[in-house]
Amino acid sequence: MYRLAALLCLILLTCAAPAAAQTEIHRCIGANGGAVFTDQPCAALQATPVSPGAQPGNATAPLAAPPPILCAASPGELRQSVIDAFASRDANRLAGLMLWNGYGRGAAIADIRALAELMKQPLLDADIPDGSAPAQAASSDAPFASDTPPALPSTGSQLVLHTVGNDGSGGPRELRFDIVRQAGCLWLRNAN
Repeated sequence: MYRLAALLCLILLTCAAPAAAQTEIHRCIGANGGAVFTDQPCAALQATPVSPGAQPGNATAPLAAPPPILCAASPGELRQSVIDAFASRDANRLAGLMLWNGYGRGAAIADIRALAELMKQPLLDADIPDGSAPAQAASSDAPFASDTPPALPSTGSQLVLHTVGNDGSGGPRELRFDIVRQAGCLWLRNAN
């Protein structure tokens, strides 16, 4: 009987050992806006926890930056996402709000470099002038069709950014981005 009890305890101990050896997985959003899964606390990586209440001692800590919007549902949400990208000086976050279909590799790289230079300048204003609704970039029958050229945006569906010019004069610089709807989200497309 003693041997049976000892064998049963050994089996239970063997089953419990792997569960005790597992570490907690922390879900974070990194500085570049991408998802990070790690065994270290998010704060150790200068990342934002996805659910701040889930981590011990972090329930009252303010978030370093709001989590990025991956699919803007309204022009106001898209505008706020651009403001948040400028606040964190994150060109990748701004690039994630842009519609990139139809770009070649060289043009995309050049535009991302231009966005990185743009993020070095302070944002003075982000405005959506009154106008019509954002244009459709693809038909609703095939929202993810990559061979369908994007429709030209209608007048007034733009986001206008005013930044400090980089020419040394300190004068404002205006950049215009068309707002395009594709796959149920609003995206930016370079209009300059």
